Order: sequence, then structure tokens, then C-alpha cells
Amino acid sequence: MTLSSNPAASQIAGASDQCEQRAKQLNSQCRCVSLNREAMRAVLWQQQDNIDLYRMIVEDRPYLFAESAVFVSDACVQRQREIIAAVESVITLPAYQERVLAYAPDAANFIPKAHGVFFGYDFHLSNEGPRLIEINTNAGGALLNAIVARTQNGCCDMEDEELPLHLKVASITNNTEQAFIEMFLEEWQAERGQRPIQSIAIVDENPETQYMLPEFLLFKKLFEENNINAVICDSSELVYRDQALWHGNQRIDLVYNRLTDFGLEAEAHKSLLDAYLAEAVVVTPHPRAHALYADKRNLTLLTDESVLLEIGVNAEIRAVLLSGIANTVLVDSDDAETLWATRKHLFFKPAKGYGSKAAYRGDKLTRRVFSEILKSDYVAQNLVQPSERQLEIENKIVDFKLDLRHYVYKGYTQLMSARLYQGQTTNFRTPGGGFAQVLVVPCRNNSSIDSM
Repeated sequence: MTLSSNPAASQIAGASDQCEQRAKQLNSQCRCVSLNREAMRAVLWQQQDNIDLYRMIVEDRPYLFAESAVFVSDACVQRQREIIAAVESVITLPAYQERVLAYAPDAANFIPKAHGVFFGYDFHLSNEGPRLIEINTNAGGALLNAIVARTQNGCCDMEDEELPLHLKVASITNNTEQAFIEMFLEEWQAERGQRPIQSIAIVDENPETQYMLPEFLLFKKLFEENNINAVICDSSELVYRDQALWHGNQRIDLVYNRLTDFGLEAEAHKSLLDAYLAEAVVVTPHPRAHALYADKRNLTLLTDESVLLEIGVNAEIRAVLLSGIANTVLVDSDDAETLWATRKHLFFKPAKGYGSKAAYRGDKLTRRVFSEILKSDYVAQNLVQPSERQLEIENKIVDFKLDLRHYVYKGYTQLMSARLYQGQTTNFRTPGGGFAQVLVVPCRNNSSIDSM
């Protein structure tokens, strides 16, 4: 039976189309400023401990938070969750793991019991539906976005006779911070059982210079409020001795890993790597998580139907992956002519890339940069144009591009956020742009958001 011959199915499809159009309408016509900076000041004032977080965020990082929310339909959210579930199902397959571990760093062969916190599934919303463009395994911004959700004014929550519009925040709970703490405890207990956790190190390279330092400070405060000693440090400050990892005189139980050396291959990270491999410390997220999920070369497998058939992915899951992930291929110098000829429809990303670094839209490429790409480990991904959000900034209508991120733990979305930006990639440099709250437009006869 076709969809059009089923009245109930047609009615559901019609409601989904209608709320999809309403979400687009709100993104183009809702001009309200929902970010309540006074409320943010109050929240951050409660969090600070001799550190002016509000100044650090608002003055030093003025484009960290967008001025308004982003609207997305319930049906679109449900489709994104289906894509995430499909990816997660493939990653469990031994045949898939064998393929990706073949090009992974040595540390990825160690199998920890911890899963890994804060996986970020990033989507662009095309006219044909959402497309997954990448997965990250140390996705930043979750705790910052939890604050954003608490510091919003009501914005364009309209009523319509055909489609009642009661917007819903895309979050799992009213206490997202508590859910994050429970996630870290679950990581710890997977490795250490019911033994109490005493200390956490939030580790990055030169953390005092990192753009996300305010989030590190917020996590430190959150851990301490839950009776866990916490320190923010560079990996080089950690020492592995006496079968334990130490920061000064403090023994470290768990490392919240924000490093972008995903295989812990640099000499500066040797103590952390040795302690991890000796099971002297719990590391989350860890090298194996990145290898299985976030190496950009993995997307070439997930969008290759012949590979999916070979590793035993069923037809239903294959269909979701092939239609829901932006098609991705390895960059091979043998294909240089074809890649150059089709570059305007491609986006080039380093295989181990992060944060849009060294990523290029094909239509912006020069011959010199292209020649460098051919010598490196890159993938080429079909360019999925991001959808748009219009806001009024300084009395001018400004077009922003947007992407959506699901913060995922063990396959379940904990929080959704959007990023508003201009230019090739997200950059937190656009006045009025930055992290934005996601408001979901519910579709009649569709209750998927209620299960988030």
C-alpha cells in the first residue's frame, strides 16, 4: 500500500510537513532576542569562585552564545535520532570495528569498560532532511548549553488553529547537570564498581588558553559540588608513578579528556597514556572511542553500500545511513582530476580533524591547498548546505547558517544545541551568533520529543 492510499499515514505526513514549514517560517521570521543576559549573569555569579565567569564569557568571548533560539520540527528531530541509532548499531559490529581499527593508533586496540562521555553528532538540515556531517568524541559546549537553556526569555511561542505551537526545549531533563554527573559516575563504575571516586582531572593542552576554558571551570565547580576533587591541567603536568596517575600530590581517579591528540601519541601525553593502558586511571572519552566513532574515514564506510553489505548491515539500516549521512570518500591522488572537477560540490576534511581546523569548502580551494590535501589524509564529503536563521542585529536583518548537535551518551541524546555562524564553518566570531538553544515545533500525531 502506498502512503497516499493510507488516510492515517497521509494525515501524519501532512502534519509533519506542516510543522516542518512552520519551523522554517520561525527561523526566517522570528526576530525576538531570547537570550536573557541578566539571568545569565545571575547564574554565572552563583557559579563563580573568585573567578569572573560572566566577564570571561560575555566580554572575552562575546559571540559564544547566540542572541536567539533555533527552531526545528519534531519530525526532523526524530529523523536525526534514527540516524544516530543506525550508526550506533553498525559500530557494535565486529566486522566494522576490524576495519576502522586497521587505521587507528595503537592505543585504540586497548578495550576499556568505559564508553566515553559527550559524543557529538553534528547535522546540517537540507531540503531533503537532516544529514549527519560528522561525529566528535570530545564535543565541547554541553554544560554551557545547559546554562543557555536556563537563561532564555519566551520567544515566538505562537498559536495556530491548524498547528497548535507549544514549543519544547530539546533536553532530557530539567536537571541536565545532574544527568551529566550521573554519566561520569557511570563511566567510573563501569571500571571501578562501587568504589567512591575521589578526584577528576579536566585535561587539555594549555587549558588556560583554550576558548572553552569557561566550560572547564564550570565542570570543576560541578564536580566539587558533588564532593569530587577536581583540577584543570595540561597533560604534561600529570605523572605516572607507583601504579597511579598524579597531579602534584593529588592522585587522579578519572581524566575528563579534552585533548585533540586522540590517540595520546604525543610525548607530552606519555604519562597519561601509560596510566591508561595500565588501567591505573579511567579516561573518558578514550582513544578507542575516537577510533570507532570520530575518525572521518569511518564515514566513508558508513556511506558505502558495498561495505555495509560486506559487514552485515541489514537493508533497513543501510537505507537510513545512505540517506541520512553526507556521502564521504577518501581523497586519493589517483582521483585528483575528478575531485578537482567536482570540488564545488565537496567539503574536504582531515581524517583526524576537529573543530573545522584545516577543513575547506571545495569552491574556495586554490590549486596550492588542493595539492597539499592530496598529500595528506583527507576525506571529501558531499557539500550539504546548512539551513538558515535570520535575526535582527543592530537594526539589520542578518542571515546565519546553522548546524545542530546532539550530545549523546550510549546512543541516547542528552541535550541538543545549535550553532549560528557565518563563513565556511562554525567559528564563534559572528556578532549575534554562537551556541543557541533548540526549540522543537511539535507535529500533530507525533510524540517523539516526549521520549527525549
